[in-house]
Amino acid sequence: MDPSHSALELLVIGGASLDVYHLTNNQTVHSPGGAGLYTALAAACSGARVGMFAPRPDPLPEALQPAASRFDWIGPRIPPDQLPRFEIAHYGGGRAALLNASWGGELLITPENFPHEQVTASIIHIAALRTAERQLNFAKRLKARLSAGTYGKICADEPDTVRELISLCDFFFMNENEANLLFGGADKVHANPGQILFVTLAERGALIIQGHHVTHVPGCPANEFDPTGAGDTFCGTTLAHLARGEHPVMAAQSAVLLSAEMIGAVGPTRLLAERPVPRPALDPRVGVDAAQVERIAHLIAGLPEVQPFRFVGDFFPYVDDPRALDWFFAVTLQQFGFWEMTPHPLPPLLTTSSSLSGEGLGVRRYSHPLIAQLDGRTLKGSDYLFAAYRRVLDRTAEFFRPERQAALTAGELASIFRTDDGSNPMPAFELHLELAQAYGRDLQMLGWTPRDIVAQANRAESPRAAFLSRLDHIGGYKEDPLRKKAMLLALILEQRPEKFLRSVPEEDQPPVIDYHLMRSCLRTGLIEVRDEDLRRRLVGREELPAQAEWAVRFAAYQAVQHVQSLAGRSMGAVDWFFFNARHRCPEMTEPECAVCAIDPACAHRTELFQPVIRTTFY
Repeated sequence: MDPSHSALELLVIGGASLDVYHLTNNQTVHSPGGAGLYTALAAACSGARVGMFAPRPDPLPEALQPAASRFDWIGPRIPPDQLPRFEIAHYGGGRAALLNASWGGELLITPENFPHEQVTASIIHIAALRTAERQLNFAKRLKARLSAGTYGKICADEPDTVRELISLCDFFFMNENEANLLFGGADKVHANPGQILFVTLAERGALIIQGHHVTHVPGCPANEFDPTGAGDTFCGTTLAHLARGEHPVMAAQSAVLLSAEMIGAVGPTRLLAERPVPRPALDPRVGVDAAQVERIAHLIAGLPEVQPFRFVGDFFPYVDDPRALDWFFAVTLQQFGFWEMTPHPLPPLLTTSSSLSGEGLGVRRYSHPLIAQLDGRTLKGSDYLFAAYRRVLDRTAEFFRPERQAALTAGELASIFRTDDGSNPMPAFELHLELAQAYGRDLQMLGWTPRDIVAQANRAESPRAAFLSRLDHIGGYKEDPLRKKAMLLALILEQRPEKFLRSVPEEDQPPVIDYHLMRSCLRTGLIEVRDEDLRRRLVGREELPAQAEWAVRFAAYQAVQHVQSLAGRSMGAVDWFFFNARHRCPEMTEPECAVCAIDPACAHRTELFQPVIRTTFY
């Protein structure tokens, strides 16, 4: 192996083959194949540094030469006639059958032949081999973040072995039929603490399973010609993005797109093409105004007040308080939902509209933000939450430890939130309780503490990415694909005077998109709403369905990311600047444009309002 490539993002254990496919249109085609080959090619196509451990034919057949140039192929040498060969029949709908198999040199894929001391990789993936037992032997010997895949025959023949293999993996990939064989249905699949499982659903997309939290990523239109390797393409693409620290849901979105393109041509043709890989696109209803991004970024670049916040003061623990880490972890996950919604009657002509939430029941609209009194001070939203939790820190620091959060009762949490008049002001109180308990349970089951998570992240080459990936396993943080609360916590720990989390300037800086930033993006013109119905509903402050909210939020995410990059200021500084716009461009009163530093570049679309949706993401 070339020493210059010894540090890989992904190493795939699995074979390459020369195959025959019988397609649903009665065509028979010949193609390079193999689960290992497809997985490695998809990861390389997605920009990862990839290696593949598999028997390598010498001389290399011409059909495999384009693929072999895309990754480091390591493994024992075999004569070309020992290359595995498979004959597969496709029946549509994700159904296929292995008609003939010649496994050849695949039997050389063993832990004994694996160069353990020569290879380091962020993730090692064990592709489907002839038996699950052979995959399990690797899993028991390897010391790395592990991933594996499977196929129907070994799920039927060796279900217990496959389930044991799953228990040893950080990531595992299966299709719907395999989920039925192993768990009795895709809806019955659950991941152990620290695991993320993926179930592909053919044209319907995929399920991403983080513990008991499940997210469905929809499929996308595709011209299916040759579905061979679609699952392995999904796997390799997802792993490439996970190795770079992306949230598993965002990784899976990219994987669904590339898999849909890949099945439109014979074998791995698309994975060898010299064209960019697809990435999750903006919803056509909302766009980013590139010219406005440049104007506002240029303005922000010259503003001295665009500075990161240090998260110190009355609402926060004292500097060097040994309890601060537990406190920040437990309180930041609660930063969501500080507003009320009320029903309004539907106009007569709209009572049968399927786009509204509940036929004939009325449209729910934003009513007002959370503003309440605590210890004689009138506080709003996140300030109220910080102050309430700060008061608890003075009384009992043990409250913020994982075991106490896991055992938290409704009465205890209500007493923490109680206002001066004795009421509970939290509009989504049950969700706050649910997330606190999930946070504590996940940390307990993982055996982690906030201090452990920070220490492990600081040892990584990319501390922020490692930190965010850890939070993908923890209730209250793991659910949001755009990681608003997780990134907010990262910024807090980087910007506090203690510098809990090591900052590396070259790392990606994801935005922290909540409803205040979406409101700013809409009103300043950073994003433009192109759909008149969506615009009407934003102006009317109506409750939105999830897809409409995502259209606005993902556009805001990209817009703020572009502003930060062009302005040359840190994301912490840009985020704090836009978050503070809530004072000069608030929810319930007219904006004070004259005192806003961004006024010279603002589009002044003050009638627009952030998406109204009850979510724990922000």
